[in-house]
Amino acid sequence: MAASPERGQPVADFTLPGGVLTDGVFDRRDFTLSEHRGHPLVLAFYPGDDTSVCTKQLCAYSSGLDAFTDCGAQVWGISPQGVDSHEAFARKHGLRMPLLADVDMAVTRAFGVTMPGLGVRRSVFIIAADGTLHWKHIAVIGATFRSTKTLTQQLAALG
Repeated sequence: MAASPERGQPVADFTLPGGVLTDGVFDRRDFTLSEHRGHPLVLAFYPGDDTSVCTKQLCAYSSGLDAFTDCGAQVWGISPQGVDSHEAFARKHGLRMPLLADVDMAVTRAFGVTMPGLGVRRSVFIIAADGTLHWKHIAVIGATFRSTKTLTQQLAALG
């Protein structure tokens, strides 16, 4: 397993397929980390679509999306399910942030957040506008998640 990026280090670029639900339309496209430079980004790795804690987490982030936007940031959810699963999940719960499909778990491995038996450790990374890691939380068990308030406080610390 690769080591997780450390604070202040550049985060390796990646591209993943995904989609975002906007006004009832699920826009499928590729999402590339480097194309988001110039703005902070929250990467939320989660084990699975439509599971109990993941649903609570993504619904909390979606309902708090304005707080992230006020900090100049976007939130991307990343899990190993495919784009079809992400679309169904987004539609069922009205999720408004991009959901990315890391089907082969290459990005998950690159961030050092794989977990035997579960696949993905619930983890959040805040990438600064310059592409370096500002903050991270990697759950040991993953039964809870970092709140929107915690994440927006970290984003506010970016200045």
